[in-house]
Amino acid sequence: MQINPYLNFDGNCREAMQFYGEVLGGVPDIMSFGDSPMRDEMPAGSHDRVMHAHLAVDGAVLMASDTMPGTCGPEGVANGNIALSIDDVERAQKVFDAFAAGGEVTMSMQETFWVERFGMVTDRFGVSWLINGGRSKF
Repeated sequence: MQINPYLNFDGNCREAMQFYGEVLGGVPDIMSFGDSPMRDEMPAGSHDRVMHAHLAVDGAVLMASDTMPGTCGPEGVANGNIALSIDDVERAQKVFDAFAAGGEVTMSMQETFWVERFGMVTDRFGVSWLINGGRSKF
């Protein structure tokens, strides 16, 4: 079984997924509503919005789409976070710093009792990330 996060955006899914691809190291597959076989059934104003995006990185998958205009729920992911476990502390710090640029740091990267480094950040797209860096301590 796989459990994959699926994010919804209000028109900026392409930008977010390209950013996540740059930061995490992958190239997202992106299909817009206008490129889909359902394009003729979609409102003309929605053709540039993302119908489905898929980013595979190190065996993990992040998926996302844009909602129809005006139908996206609260900004960001309400009551949820995406947890990343990155074996290399330096890489974890770089990912954290990239997400923090234009975002909001909840907890800076620091040593914890469960992992070498841990930090919490909400990126500029409103997605909350829990970043574990290095070896687990238990």
